[in-house]
Amino acid sequence: MNASLSLGALALAALASGAALAQADDMKKPAPMDKPAMEKCYGVSMAGKNDCAAGPGTTCAGTAKVDYQGNAWKYVPAGTCTSIKTPKGMGSLTAIKS
Repeated sequence: MNASLSLGALALAALASGAALAQADDMKKPAPMDKPAMEKCYGVSMAGKNDCAAGPGTTCAGTAKVDYQGNAWKYVPAGTCTSIKTPKGMGSLTAIKS
């Protein structure tokens, strides 16, 4: 009978320590961060690196034909687009005529 009680106590201790470890693991995990707000910024992507919309004859992402193509956009953190300087000028929230 002592053997069964000892075995039961050992099993209970193992379960309790497993639960404590699982709880400790959850506490170590960082809280999920909210994704930053993003906006479309035209005229800032390199050729083939745009996120979408690259004008007539293109399908979507990665189809810009030239660097800083005015009708191709890239997602950038909100509020930063018009401060991005390129050799062709600043980024724009609307398509730029080339």
